[in-house]
Amino acid sequence: MIFSSWPSLLVVDVEGNGANPPDLVEVAALPVRDGRPDTSTAGAWLTRPKRPVTPFAARVHGLTNQRLEREPGWEEIADNVHTLLGGSWICAHNAHVDYKVLSAHLPRWQPAGVLDTLRLAKATYPRLPRYTLDALIEHVRPDLTGAPGQRHRATFDAYATGLLLIEMAGHYPTWDQLVAAAVPPGLPGAPRVEEEPTLW
Repeated sequence: MIFSSWPSLLVVDVEGNGANPPDLVEVAALPVRDGRPDTSTAGAWLTRPKRPVTPFAARVHGLTNQRLEREPGWEEIADNVHTLLGGSWICAHNAHVDYKVLSAHLPRWQPAGVLDTLRLAKATYPRLPRYTLDALIEHVRPDLTGAPGQRHRATFDAYATGLLLIEMAGHYPTWDQLVAAAVPPGLPGAPRVEEEPTLW
């Protein structure tokens, strides 16, 4: 894989308040450049949700209502998030979830495409018993010593997802082949299905 051929891409991860649909409590966006995560230009935001964080969600990511009460509301940071994401490609694990939540919070945002490391892992490692982020970290064993924060925080999970993407991308000679394996149907960037020729 020639990483210099990649378009602009950011690995994203979001954490929510546990409601359905969720309010965001944390967003991370980590650029990947030349086959490496670029933490120097990454973005990370905490935000106070309009509805309280549920006890279950707080146990998962550790972000309690008390921790978030002094953070800015979404409307105060939305433009900054939108500016960093721009029209770049994004990548996430189980990406339709992150894409759906971000799209709901940023109605004017439209990425160039959406890579899903869950879909990519199933194509790259077809015999694994599980494809959770933890299972892939255990299988691939990326070097997470530089990861910020802790597991289930957006910054850590984006960093881990980025390293998994870079490792799996090495199995695909070209960007187009990576896209074919990693973009879920119906999401931006999905390859168009060639129509069968007919006599008419």
